[in-house]
Amino acid sequence: MRPEQLYFRVLPRVVPADEVTEVVIEPIYGYYQIKEDEMYEVGIVPMEHRSSQPEYYIPSTFDLDTILKVVGVQTIKPIKGKFRFSYLFADEQEHIIYLRETSGDKKLVGAFTVYSLKADLFSRTPLKGDMHMHSHRSDGRDHPAFVAASCRKIGLDFMALTDHGQYQPSIEAQEAFNLDDIDLKIYRGEEIHAPDNPVHIVNFGGSFSVNDLFRGDNFQQYQKEVVEIQAKQGKLPHGVNPYQYASCVWVFNKIRQAGGMGIFCHPYWLIPSGFSPAGRLTDYLFETQPYDAYEIIGGYYKDQVDSNTLQVARYHEERAKGRTIPVVGVSDAHGCETGNLFGWYYTIVFSPSAELEDIITSIKDGYSVAVEAMAGESPRAYGTFRMVKFGLFAIRELFYQHDLLCKEEGLLMLDYLAGGKDATHKLAKQKGRALNAVQTLFGRKAE
Repeated sequence: MRPEQLYFRVLPRVVPADEVTEVVIEPIYGYYQIKEDEMYEVGIVPMEHRSSQPEYYIPSTFDLDTILKVVGVQTIKPIKGKFRFSYLFADEQEHIIYLRETSGDKKLVGAFTVYSLKADLFSRTPLKGDMHMHSHRSDGRDHPAFVAASCRKIGLDFMALTDHGQYQPSIEAQEAFNLDDIDLKIYRGEEIHAPDNPVHIVNFGGSFSVNDLFRGDNFQQYQKEVVEIQAKQGKLPHGVNPYQYASCVWVFNKIRQAGGMGIFCHPYWLIPSGFSPAGRLTDYLFETQPYDAYEIIGGYYKDQVDSNTLQVARYHEERAKGRTIPVVGVSDAHGCETGNLFGWYYTIVFSPSAELEDIITSIKDGYSVAVEAMAGESPRAYGTFRMVKFGLFAIRELFYQHDLLCKEEGLLMLDYLAGGKDATHKLAKQKGRALNAVQTLFGRKAE
């Protein structure tokens, strides 16, 4: 972490594009002592589009004097321990703010960053979530409620437990907590394994179980409805199993009827017989897109990186064909304390709120990125260029305080599950703090 991120408070960090905005920089923790009687220089360098006027040239140089001579500087005087200045941040991009002394050798106080956004993205908040993971109710390791609390501990704003063939564990995770006392949004979900269908599909947020619709006495109705879909779809490309494809369409339709989002999971999962599902079926699912979102990266171990690489490559190939593909990243974790998968992959959704409808609509509308964040490695983001650019900035610059507060809340949630007497009271005091830490960076008032 750069000293500027830790030892200075910069507000706001995200600003509306093409509007004049006041920025305040305040040293904290005694890292830098302001010289109240001195004048300081502020120079702002847009990282991409240099100006809304005709382009001007900045030489490829590390010489700050040369750079600031081109972009120009403001001379300001600190007031009550803070630096204040106003600037029109042009276009949608990141800006570097250089602040330095004017006397002596012109010591650099710091290089700070601000991101300017167009109105549609500026009105949204970056939220982190995981929509595919398992508990010990299927083949995972931990209790459903333990999974939920652990999600908050690693900085997630929303999650869904999606056990294999089981919907009830996600309800169990919800019911373990008084949802009015916590900020983590715990949504319902399941991983769906329809009969005679190799495609794994996640029901995120649906109000009922789709797995239950083909079990027991419901099986014959499932078969009947799939055959009806099959009859309407006509002749499919060679190698595509008509019944399997019709079953996928049936599943995705049922998820939408439940108000959920259907996720097409890990199409390049390698099993002893090859990739699952078979390539022809995968090809046709990409061609027709009956799903709501695509699991572009997910729960593969480090020796399985080829599968994620292929899923990312397939996304870019389909995009090159002109297709719009909403993306998510998920851990598919089977244990929260194993040191594998959990927290390695997640989704950032740029959404008006963390409510289910807003999350689903935002993902479908393309306001999401999938994130790969293995320990000891730089985070990587996948999605459209615009969302990836801002997503990387959000990871680097916006979540530090948020994640610390989430960790506090997650630990209190675990304490609550363990019978801690004061946990409920302490959780109530945490309410809203993590979200407000991010909202403040957009210049929004705390709720």
